[in-house]
Amino acid sequence: MSATAVLSMLCALWAPPGFAADGAPWFIGAQTTPAVQQAIDLLAAAPSHGLDPRDYSVELLRSALAAADAGTGLDAAARERIGAALTAGMERYLSDLHRGRVDPRRIHHDFSPPARDSFAAATVLRDALQQQRLAEAVRDSAPRLSQYQLLRDALARLRTLEGHTAWSQALPPLPLDARRRTVPLEPGGLWAGLATLAQRLSAWGDLAADVQAPTSYDGALVDAVRAFQRRHALADDGVIGPATLAALQVTPAQRARQVVLSLERLRWTPLLQAPRMVVINIPEFVLRAYEVRDGGIEVRQTMKVIVGKAMRTRTPLFDEAMRFIEFSPYWNVPDSIARGEIVPRLRRDPGYWHLEGFEFVDAAGRVSTVLDAAALDAVLAGRQRIRQRPGPRNALGDIKFVFPNREHIYLHHTPSVQLFERERRDFSHGCIRVEQPAALAGFVLQGMPQWTEARVREAMQSGKSFTLRLAEPVPVLIAYATALVREGRMHFYDDLYGLDRQLEGALRDASRHARQTDRP
Repeated sequence: MSATAVLSMLCALWAPPGFAADGAPWFIGAQTTPAVQQAIDLLAAAPSHGLDPRDYSVELLRSALAAADAGTGLDAAARERIGAALTAGMERYLSDLHRGRVDPRRIHHDFSPPARDSFAAATVLRDALQQQRLAEAVRDSAPRLSQYQLLRDALARLRTLEGHTAWSQALPPLPLDARRRTVPLEPGGLWAGLATLAQRLSAWGDLAADVQAPTSYDGALVDAVRAFQRRHALADDGVIGPATLAALQVTPAQRARQVVLSLERLRWTPLLQAPRMVVINIPEFVLRAYEVRDGGIEVRQTMKVIVGKAMRTRTPLFDEAMRFIEFSPYWNVPDSIARGEIVPRLRRDPGYWHLEGFEFVDAAGRVSTVLDAAALDAVLAGRQRIRQRPGPRNALGDIKFVFPNREHIYLHHTPSVQLFERERRDFSHGCIRVEQPAALAGFVLQGMPQWTEARVREAMQSGKSFTLRLAEPVPVLIAYATALVREGRMHFYDDLYGLDRQLEGALRDASRHARQTDRP
């Protein structure tokens, strides 16, 4: 392709130049400055951040410069077009690193991207070129989070595994019994896939490289499967059933895509917006309460959570400030639950009313503990509501953490503590149940020393409803990441709500938009 043709394509791709018409500061006279090659090299390294260099027309830029070098050089118009393309490509790259490529609201997230200072890619680029700090500008535009760098390292590692012989053939299916049902592989069992299994676990780092593939499933291989299961949020029993086999079949390239999505989310997730935060990662079923010190995150509490059901009542993603704690709370039954579940149950089983400690509340706030058909009809008509009194069977347990939001989502304890032992924990109607409520209360009440642990527990067990306003609101972020690095190892989680698929689609759309051009 001629230099003229390549430059015409660049001209169609990019907006008018942000610098002078002669291409400065990319050129001195007709000669390129060192910044040109540095910029192209930085754009070519976009995959290390999970970005695609094609979005920044790296190859077109290279072709234009190579064609010019092989021909008669660059005239003023050519320098202008290349300068425009380099400027636009670098500005887009810096912006993508800083804010991400996708507006999270496009995929039904209710929190907005954080206002991270007054970042302006054009200004950042201009200053970087003037100070000859282009590489530093790229580094500083990316999230300054340890998890971000850990994920970049994980992405590089995963890419070294692409094409590995361990994935040259699929693992064979598990055996079937006489009824054609899958028979899980238990320690001591035989299976045709043991050699390939050992290869994959070794590649993942769960099995030492010098361990020989055994003739039966036992010993170090079982321990390696347990380690693999822990990294994939599976029951670490060492038994290979359908779920574990499915996770073992996933390729490094597929896992790399999960990491790319986590990198994108970190670019627009407000993790450092306050000195203290509470973050719930939905696919992981985990809450972390942390403090921000010297620009880094120090986790103070980690606990299991139960989230909204994937098929019916998903927990929405947003961020709001926690402002209140309710001790021994009432549960005001949402209309949808009252109409769809509670009222039908009470018509079938009137004893359920007193067993659960329900009562009616009318529009004037009058309370009645008498169950009758007319009151149930009033609930269905919206003239009365049902609430549950504080007590051992209260659905909210003995404490509720309130961060006012339009979705009416909050954190709370639960009498059904046995559910925290499940690996998959999407059982709620949308609100989030926490495993260690007293510990969480201690974290959010740090600025109120009069609220000792003993006093918190006393209020939780009092049976008398009481609302406490926090001295300092604590941001709560409900987030979504299916790939994380923990304790130096990659961990992966199921795409519980299908949001990875939605983000993949949004990123494809963003790339198509970035590459749009009217080509001859």
